[in-house]
Amino acid sequence: MEIEIDSDSGFCFGVTTAINKAEEELLKEEPLYCLGDIVHNSMEVNRLSKKGLKTIDHNQFFQLRNEKVLLRAHGEPPSTYEIAKENGIEIIDATCPVVLNLQKNIKKAYLSSNTEDTQIVIYGKIGHAEVNGLVGQTEGHAIVIESLDDLNKIDFTKKIKLFSQTTKSIGNFDQIVEKIKENITDCKNFEFNDTICRQVANRIPKIINFVSKHELVFFVSGKKSSNGKVLLDECSKINSNIHLISDLEELDFSLLEGVNTVGICGATSTPKWLMEELKSKIERYLQNKKA
Repeated sequence: MEIEIDSDSGFCFGVTTAINKAEEELLKEEPLYCLGDIVHNSMEVNRLSKKGLKTIDHNQFFQLRNEKVLLRAHGEPPSTYEIAKENGIEIIDATCPVVLNLQKNIKKAYLSSNTEDTQIVIYGKIGHAEVNGLVGQTEGHAIVIESLDDLNKIDFTKKIKLFSQTTKSIGNFDQIVEKIKENITDCKNFEFNDTICRQVANRIPKIINFVSKHELVFFVSGKKSSNGKVLLDECSKINSNIHLISDLEELDFSLLEGVNTVGICGATSTPKWLMEELKSKIERYLQNKKA
């Protein structure tokens, strides 16, 4: 049986940087907190937890005093930095440069607009950490839309400035742009900004090509990963024999029966070591079966 790991799958630049910063700080053997899961992958979170990284939520963050806190690649709203300053918290900022640039652009658009006649619209997942950080740049005034069904939140008689969460689908973003153009009173009042990360978006054609070559595919991803859901949806259109693995214990060996080629791929939040462990687990099973 041929078992191949997709060479293009695994952490994106932003996540890699955040993980490296965390590990560098942990070497100092000082308490280090992370505001939210450092990456949407429970096994990677557990690995770093064993090294001393303590994951906290925003309520716990508000209670901290004079501690060191790492901000993950997703970014945070301005209020987080304000609280850190008030409470003597040292921030280790691992916000992805792409997200940071998007935050600045949204803030600039908001400050240069009149909230009475202009709407800042963000295409993204409501409640997602990155989106919360983006909405924070507008003091909570931005309108978040998850799909075409949410366009009724927009007043098409007003000016619209559209942005996107960095990990969303380009195709879906384009559909939203076209639908707004169809409905807005005056197209001159519509400004759209394609802010989707190309390092993430460019993985779609590559991963589609990868899954098309294998009879069986295991897609390794945390269930909370927004990027993972996008990539899995795209892969499922090409190969119906694809199975989500968020934990190695979920592997169903019966799926291997009668299969000659197995592909292993994952999201931008999936560590390479996890895909490699999955491959090793399959190989051990096959060796034991032969014995």
